[in-house]
Amino acid sequence: MKDLNFAVPQLINEDVKDYRKNSDERIEVEKTYDLMFNQNIKIPLYIGDEEIYTEERKEINPPHDNKKVVGSFSVCNEQHVHEAINNSLSVKNEWTSTPWQKRASIFLKAAELIAGPYRSRINAATMIGQSKTIFQAEIDAACELVDFLKLNIVYMNEIYHEQPITVGEVSNRLEYRPLEGFVYAITPFNFTAIGGNLCASAALMGNVVLWKPSDHQVYSAKVIMDVFKEAGLPNGVINLVTGDPVMITEIALKNKNLSGIHFTGSTDVFKSLWSKVGANINLYRDYPRIVGETGGKDFIFSHPSADSKIVSTAIVRGGFEYQGQKCSAASRIYIPNSKSNEIIQNLKEQISTITLGSPRNFKHFMTAVIHENSFDKIVSYIESARDSEDAKIIIGGDYDKSEGFFVSPTVILTTNPNFITMEKEIFGPVVTIFIYDDNNWKDTLKIVDNTSIYALTGAFISQDKDSIDYALKTLRYSAGNFYINDKPSGAVVGQQPFGGSRGSGTNDKAGSKLNLLRWVSPRLIKENFNPPTDYPYPYME
Repeated sequence: MKDLNFAVPQLINEDVKDYRKNSDERIEVEKTYDLMFNQNIKIPLYIGDEEIYTEERKEINPPHDNKKVVGSFSVCNEQHVHEAINNSLSVKNEWTSTPWQKRASIFLKAAELIAGPYRSRINAATMIGQSKTIFQAEIDAACELVDFLKLNIVYMNEIYHEQPITVGEVSNRLEYRPLEGFVYAITPFNFTAIGGNLCASAALMGNVVLWKPSDHQVYSAKVIMDVFKEAGLPNGVINLVTGDPVMITEIALKNKNLSGIHFTGSTDVFKSLWSKVGANINLYRDYPRIVGETGGKDFIFSHPSADSKIVSTAIVRGGFEYQGQKCSAASRIYIPNSKSNEIIQNLKEQISTITLGSPRNFKHFMTAVIHENSFDKIVSYIESARDSEDAKIIIGGDYDKSEGFFVSPTVILTTNPNFITMEKEIFGPVVTIFIYDDNNWKDTLKIVDNTSIYALTGAFISQDKDSIDYALKTLRYSAGNFYINDKPSGAVVGQQPFGGSRGSGTNDKAGSKLNLLRWVSPRLIKENFNPPTDYPYPYME
């Protein structure tokens, strides 16, 4: 197996399908959606070669049809978590010893399965369980996950080929060992691709993984596990457990073999994980790698020279795609007084055409937010703006959870740059606008930099080159992904490695070589072909 021939994939992104009316891909995904929506699926725990269906179960309700039950998933107990960890560790040596070409071939096959026969299934699962439109599902569950699985192989190959110099009769080489224990992957509801990548990227590098997906992404996580199994991933390399996140995490973090955490979720939870690892540090064999992409309070800054239509479109797409449930979603907006009426009027015209409903109706630009707790949180921010003297709702502000968790695209106008909706992450279709005096645009950039604890994404829209250069310098640490004349969301694997710092995470850039390096522990091997036979050096003669 060590001499396997393997062609590394090209650094090319998966093509996004259009799903135009009467197209083959649209007909197929509609049929798949209808079939999956009307069945009652039961999802197990995946531990080794066992699929465990527990008596305690949780229902899966589509957010856009919250009384409909499309299935249920298993709820693990403490013993299940211990068994999952022990099972992964039992196969670790064999997986670590598997040639990288073999590991790569498995995940390459998984990518091809998602791009082909599983495409409609993973998209439909994402539409049903996470209420994504077909376009949002396609760019996430299909294309981004395919890109992660393929391009990670390219980056892995680059890492393995980075070697120290060899001088004279000495050979030096770096062995990129996987981490010694197991990796704990904790994944969010909002991106199917993140769920697949956080466990697959670590496994690709030779690690074994305990995967706990969000309760609200279990449907598409099940499809991912089906794909991995069909692709030939050995049992136990990735074990999936669902249930009480606090209980699962407590067990994982108290295991001496914890070697890494791969996390995407809220900043508060990530800080809690970091604190617990610190408190348990004497338990571990090594220092666990902690990689996290967390919250965001992402901005759009419109310079006085900017085209108003470009600005308003960036706000609509950046703020309201997938109901604003992206860490990168535009949330705080800064516009110049001279263009404010024009930009706001453009917003009103565009937003007036947006409809909400089931993703099964392809005419909808938006659907429902993920669950009732999220709905209630978003509504509380809307109502606080409605009751405030510092702000007013100028567009939207409507909501209804009688059939689905629907919140209309909402625009708040504030006179206070530190108003609560300018600072707090809302994770919903709410953006807040602050109007600044044109002559004070440079001072306003300082406000942008200091308003939020987060530093994930941001956009600067301008037709003035000098202003762009100034903004890049002033906002150097305000965003890990900085966009010029574009919305601050929609990062593509291989093109825009994604991640932020400050309260937004460790900035290890998912979808790049930087992230994969976190899942290896290099060993330098020096071999001397002519070792000395006596101790004196030449200077001693």
